[in-house]
Amino acid sequence: MAATSEKIGKEIIQPVTVEPNTQEDDLDFKLEGDEFAKRLSATVDEVLAAREHSHVLSLEEARKLAQEIVDTHSHDPNFPSGALDRMTDFLNNAVIFEAPEKHRRAIEEAKIEVSLLTSNSPYSEVRAVVDPYDNPELPLIGLGFVITVAFVNQLFSVHQPSIFIGAPVVQFLAYPVGKAAEKFLPDVGFILFGVRHSLNPGPFNKKEHMLISIMASVGKTLPSSRYIIFTQWLDKYFGQPYARSFGYQILLALSTNLMGFGLAGLCRRFLVYPSFCLWPRSLVTIALNSSLHNEENYSVLGPFQQIFNISRFRLFIFPDYIFSALSLFNWIAWIAPNNYNLTAITGIKKGLGFNPMPTFDWNIVTHVLDPLIVPFHVTINTFFGVLLGGIVIIGMYWTNAYHTGYLPINTNSMHNHFGNAYNVSIILDERGWLDEAKYQAYSPVYLAASSLTMYFFFSAYAATVSYTFLYHRHDIVLGFKSLVKSFKKKGRLMSVYREVPEWWCMILNIVAIALSIAAVFGWPTYTTVGVIFFGILLALVFTIPTNVIAATTGMEVEFNVLAEFIGGVWQPGNALAMNFFKCFGYITTAHALDFANDLKLAHYVKVPPRQTFWAQVVAVFISALVTAGVMNFQIMNIPDLCESIGARRVFGSGGHYTSLLSAFLIGFALPFIFYFIQRRVPRIHWFNKVHPVMLLTGGVHWSPYNIAYIWPAVLPAYISMKYLRSRYLAFWAKYNYVLSAALSTTIAIAVDWWGNDSESGCEASACTRLTVPKDEYFGPRVGNYT
Repeated sequence: MAATSEKIGKEIIQPVTVEPNTQEDDLDFKLEGDEFAKRLSATVDEVLAAREHSHVLSLEEARKLAQEIVDTHSHDPNFPSGALDRMTDFLNNAVIFEAPEKHRRAIEEAKIEVSLLTSNSPYSEVRAVVDPYDNPELPLIGLGFVITVAFVNQLFSVHQPSIFIGAPVVQFLAYPVGKAAEKFLPDVGFILFGVRHSLNPGPFNKKEHMLISIMASVGKTLPSSRYIIFTQWLDKYFGQPYARSFGYQILLALSTNLMGFGLAGLCRRFLVYPSFCLWPRSLVTIALNSSLHNEENYSVLGPFQQIFNISRFRLFIFPDYIFSALSLFNWIAWIAPNNYNLTAITGIKKGLGFNPMPTFDWNIVTHVLDPLIVPFHVTINTFFGVLLGGIVIIGMYWTNAYHTGYLPINTNSMHNHFGNAYNVSIILDERGWLDEAKYQAYSPVYLAASSLTMYFFFSAYAATVSYTFLYHRHDIVLGFKSLVKSFKKKGRLMSVYREVPEWWCMILNIVAIALSIAAVFGWPTYTTVGVIFFGILLALVFTIPTNVIAATTGMEVEFNVLAEFIGGVWQPGNALAMNFFKCFGYITTAHALDFANDLKLAHYVKVPPRQTFWAQVVAVFISALVTAGVMNFQIMNIPDLCESIGARRVFGSGGHYTSLLSAFLIGFALPFIFYFIQRRVPRIHWFNKVHPVMLLTGGVHWSPYNIAYIWPAVLPAYISMKYLRSRYLAFWAKYNYVLSAALSTTIAIAVDWWGNDSESGCEASACTRLTVPKDEYFGPRVGNYT
């Protein structure tokens, strides 16, 4: 791949003309482009553009902008710490402002860096894929791959691990379709409200392509109502025939999706416009979009001091030809499949997955996080959280705490006191409510050590709230001021487009509430509308904190367990009400996260907000229809689907696992401890990279998954985010996100292999460490389960 490059090597920024009698170092002021750029974590082209912009800045303007940078990003783990130190030194150096004529070089360097951090994105990962310019004249078209994506994703959502077609895959597949439409479709159309709409409006362009991806992303966001329908329809749960009503299913699907969309729109000023909200997942989609539409190729210096000139597009298609994988390389368990201790610790399917080489499948590597997307400190924090959870599981299981030794070590199933699967239908009455007499005659619910560990990491929910307050309270206050005052400030490149009014988003929320009320009242759900409004209240509390975490780390804090707990305590015994509460409390927040990510994607690529809004609204309706149809097919044709019991019987007074509720207090306090320490150690100290929420969230990634689904991400994360990014920034910027998109696309094309069915022994069917004696059971005696 060696080649000559005009961009590699020393590029000198021209000397600055200075007045006589300045300091000696100012007389020979030169900045060697690549060395100065490396210090700023930027490319030479970015530094040259920033230097051009810096000429219009006065010293006082530079000082003001530097102060804003320090105030905004002082506790931002993604922000380059060296930049904060240089901005702080600049602000604290009083002699610069007292005698600027004697410090021309220091001022010039500071103004260049201030320009880099304000006229472009302050984050190198964003600058790597997002163009700092816009052409608002590009035409846009809409509907794309929504039906296909919704169909496939709903169909495979019950697969373990789930297989999803994401935006990168759609980007790749939509490109030849768009180019073919550009070539073959006739230019016929009509005029509506003074605007001509044609079947072929012109060349297939980047924005048009991105809008297709955004719409397909809506199809990827499956309605959570499917979980309610599954449990209502199936006889082993509630067995309620009315759940087969297509109208009931559509009302629930639309209500949750529209509510999530409306919340995302109302929270734009907190989650989309601020520059610290990176939304790392969106960068992969943008990188692929650029590689497909930008035929310009340039050489970059890479590892081993080699010059690489392969285009992004060629790199994208390369993995499709070479990819072949063992999904679960369970080689240690294969040595002695009937050795319980060995398979319990190393097994990937039924065990804890402590295997040094567990997979060659990118779908497994990226199950928890994509190591080429999220910041390295997020990957390593999450890994240590998973590791800590594994240690807790081992200690709990081998001491038989909470009778876990009678159950499989790693499963998300519920069990009775015989160690068998818990039959929920036995303890419910005709309404689907808990029957106390039947419950006392049957059995309490018992959970595996892995599930209990996951529930202990309840602490992540409380930590999310306190962390967001401590680290992002100033940003949130600014967002509220902007919202209340209808502040119209937008990105400098988006100011040419008309904004979506907040009342549009409010209408979506009102419609969503109306649809949900119709679903609850129109069928015998034995549930009040209170579950809807209290669920929405929970969503309002968590939407901003959880989305801020996702926007800065690329990781989602899923508080579904918290929603189950609150719903179960609020209406004890009414499992269906708990499901509704979870649906409107947690799932709408999760959907708001997906929609906010799409809004940031459109913001990055400068797609007009109103076109994005209507494209997403249309996609929501189409996706709801498709997923409801596929869900009906799944229930009728796929055996052994799905699982849900009142939280009060599990965590309430007298419950088996009440002590786990102490995790809430621990989680809430932990960010305060970290914040106190991090403010007292140097900014470059490793402890500043410890993220309490990610550390705790790691413990949630158990049951039924294990450490084998996170450990393989650590090495590629280090190579990408630490080694290549720090040493070969131009190489990393050109190839990193395109490689991630290519590998993700390969998963969708070929994900299965015969080796997936090669298990035997305790990995084929879960074993237990202890066995229940014949005609006996463990735990409290029948009738004394309180």
